[in-house]
Amino acid sequence: MDTREKILQAAAQMLAEDMTVKLSVRAVAARAGVSTGSLRFHFPTQRALQDSVLARIYEHLLPGDPIRDRTLPPRERLLNCLRQVLAPLGTDQDARTAWGTIYRSFIEPEPTEPVRAAYLAHQREAERLVEHWLTVLAEEGALPPGDHTRNVRFLLTVLNGLSVERALPTGASVLIAETETLNAAVDHVLSAGPAPTAGPTRP
Repeated sequence: MDTREKILQAAAQMLAEDMTVKLSVRAVAARAGVSTGSLRFHFPTQRALQDSVLARIYEHLLPGDPIRDRTLPPRERLLNCLRQVLAPLGTDQDARTAWGTIYRSFIEPEPTEPVRAAYLAHQREAERLVEHWLTVLAEEGALPPGDHTRNVRFLLTVLNGLSVERALPTGASVLIAETETLNAAVDHVLSAGPAPTAGPTRP
């Protein structure tokens, strides 16, 4: 195993034990059994390390890249990407366990700087993932080119809401209602496109 891989594995283990852990250079280097200089060589900043390890975790949880499966139309591919994010949560007890972990990590504790930084790192990686989907669709002409920030935030809000719904004791079939919501969200994004770029103001 090369040094970079050792560092990523050590950092991933630390995050698995505590989602709000501060991935300090000294702590991660000690866990990986490498020098701090070696760690800095591969990851010059703490944010570079944190973003890299979260990207690795997302790749592990969400293998493959359904957005590039051109055997399906763009609408079905975007739907599959959204479903792939929700699938690891499971339903009922699994979903409650997952949300319990999130609550204990980011909602229950005081919003200290380490807690805030840990949450924002997860949020950045989620935004990067959805931005990637929309950029691929824009490159293919399924979406107009432009700023996708609005649609990224919209889709993440939908995913967050649906993940909470999976953990709640609802009476109806959660997955049927979820499918309807995902279809509506994808239809909205593909019809609305990105936010228009602001032009020069007239006097």
